[in-house]
Amino acid sequence: MQVDNPTVRVTAWRFTPGSSTGHHRHEYDYVVVPLSTGRLLIRSAEGQAPGELTTGQAYFRKAGVEHEVVNDNDFEIAFLDIELKRSAG
Repeated sequence: MQVDNPTVRVTAWRFTPGSSTGHHRHEYDYVVVPLSTGRLLIRSAEGQAPGELTTGQAYFRKAGVEHEVVNDNDFEIAFLDIELKRSAG
């Protein structure tokens, strides 16, 4: 955890090959900023789907997402997870 305050939580994640986040639910809207380029395997109630990370290419998701994310590479994958707890305004 790099930042955790009433507005935002920033967590740096590093996953060795084959490791997983475990099943979880995102309670807040969030932005993921990849620090690595590679493949992810996304497991959810809808099934499995591939995901691609590109270094520096951020993406946004709304709260409520439930899934497990697996590093589907033979190298470490890293990203920042930025949870938006509430508006800064």
